[in-house]
Amino acid sequence: MLDWFQQLDHHRFYPFFLRSIDYLQHHKLWVLVHLAVLSVLTFWALTTGRSSAQSPRKMSSGPPQVDLRPPKDDPITIEELSRFDGSDPSKPIYVAIKGIVFDVSAKREVYGPGGSYHVFAGKDGSKGLGKSSLKPEDATSDYSSLDENESKVLADWVSFFKKRYNIVGKVVNKTVNL
Repeated sequence: MLDWFQQLDHHRFYPFFLRSIDYLQHHKLWVLVHLAVLSVLTFWALTTGRSSAQSPRKMSSGPPQVDLRPPKDDPITIEELSRFDGSDPSKPIYVAIKGIVFDVSAKREVYGPGGSYHVFAGKDGSKGLGKSSLKPEDATSDYSSLDENESKVLADWVSFFKKRYNIVGKVVNKTVNL
């Protein structure tokens, strides 16, 4: 077991080794205090010493910062809403949920033609959002058939949209939910 030790250059290493052992034996309290301080500093550096750019918790907390204008309650008919489906790049893209019309133009790649949620563009897609369905037949304003869990999903979508997109109006002549 001591073969590795015997192979070392004893003339250089052994005196240093003995001095180190001797120092540790005579200064136990000093060594323990310094180890404790070093441990605390290391812990602090690993937990709080990060910049905000390096901290994944700070980067992912909360929704992205969006400057939202005060909500509007301009009346928008279903026919008018259908003109804002993203097919005309010069017009904004609108999505309505529970009769609230949101301007989702900032995410044209998502709601515009070819986007994953284009099925909701220019429509009140409340039922489809509540059901988590991308089927065109589910992208309707009548969400009265949603069960309790689906209604909660729909409420979560409304909350999500209110934090990220400007409200530009209210759908008029939509299916009334009793």
